[in-house]
Amino acid sequence: MYEDLKGKVAIVTGARRGMGKADSLAFAKNGAKVVVADISQEECQQVVDEIKKASGEALAVKCDVTNKKEVEEMVKQAVEKFGKVDILVNNAGICQFKPFLEMTEEDWARTLDINLKGYFLCAQAAGREMVKQKSGTIVNIASVVMGQIGMGMAGLSHYSASKGGIAALTKTLALEFASSGIRVNAIAPGAIDTPMAASTKTDPKILEGTLAMIPLHRMGKAEEIANTVLFLTSDASSYITGAIVVVDGGWLAM
Repeated sequence: MYEDLKGKVAIVTGARRGMGKADSLAFAKNGAKVVVADISQEECQQVVDEIKKASGEALAVKCDVTNKKEVEEMVKQAVEKFGKVDILVNNAGICQFKPFLEMTEEDWARTLDINLKGYFLCAQAAGREMVKQKSGTIVNIASVVMGQIGMGMAGLSHYSASKGGIAALTKTLALEFASSGIRVNAIAPGAIDTPMAASTKTDPKILEGTLAMIPLHRMGKAEEIANTVLFLTSDASSYITGAIVVVDGGWLAM
């Protein structure tokens, strides 16, 4: 348990399923108040109901992270309901394989809009509230497929470009927000067993090839990413900012 998270207000995007849902449940279990945000109000409410059944506090908010008005409304609702914003987990994202020469401008724009522009809009809106209170933490979900210190992957040029952008954005925001007592870090997950990675599990050859590159020889669990999110948003990581924490079962060590 992270006792210092009790009473904190956390916004989690892409929270209706997968890693975002796991993050939301983990925050609630540790006493935080959670804004469960995603494109489906109904599915967000299902997560909220689960949290409330366990005696937690949460709010469901429909939010398209590419829409500035909806992002600002999400933050507004968080403040109106819980009085502040202490934590933002930028998790909403998409990942669709497509060969580079077959990729359309629309494919590229949609991925960059959700995966990178969405992080910009959410960090800006939540950051304004955090600056007022001179405290806060932001965690951006990147990926091992981010180039540079990570790697590239065929068929994911748009995705890798967006995740590389997230890594750069994280480091820059850490510098800009440090004087306001706000820490900004990123997590770079490897192969995680979530709905987004369903195709990896359904094709035996793809699964076998993926596991062969992972020293721990298994896919990660959404809860294992949530554990890292809890650490990076708690006082246990009080001297960490601008970091990209790789959680990949050793994939990048190969």
